[in-house]
Amino acid sequence: MLLYILELVGIAAFAASGALVGVTKRLDIFGVCVVGVFTGIGGGIVRDLLLDIHPPTSLGSWPNFGTALGTSLLVFFLHSALSRLRREILVLDAVGMGLFASTGAVIALEHGASPLASCLIGGTAAIGGGILRDVLVNEVPLLLHRDLYAIPALLGSALVVVSSELGSGPNAALIAGTALASVLRLLALWRKWSLPGPRIVE
Repeated sequence: MLLYILELVGIAAFAASGALVGVTKRLDIFGVCVVGVFTGIGGGIVRDLLLDIHPPTSLGSWPNFGTALGTSLLVFFLHSALSRLRREILVLDAVGMGLFASTGAVIALEHGASPLASCLIGGTAAIGGGILRDVLVNEVPLLLHRDLYAIPALLGSALVVVSSELGSGPNAALIAGTALASVLRLLALWRKWSLPGPRIVE
């Protein structure tokens, strides 16, 4: 039950971040909803395709799609009440990333994936929606920026896998993985942590 609730929360968080980006790009209501829905369910679709789940859960279950669409519509009509849109987008994106990293790893484990595959699938699910969002609005994906994005997702999903292998309950693993990934991402944004880039020789 917790897994299902966290997945819906993750979809809502990602959909909100996508819809907010659509608002800042001055898209119409259809465009905002498209960006929001694809951001919300994109990572889950990629995860399910990797796990050979047909049709993907987000397309075969109305609550997933409905949550993404409803959140996008809510953001479209209430966005004027949100100040500092950029900060909101980044926080929602971090929470969504953490939730998808942990739920993706748990779902992969439940479908018989190996520990390594589960970790990688969790990380892929976490960054999939954000990549689709950025591509749709013609932005360089956050994954390719120097600031930390994929690394926190992989660490969060790895913590879920390790906790499960050590006999921890799935609920505890979900909470720990989500917290680790989201907090690391937010700390990286706050402290401006980044991976080293190439040294340019002039």
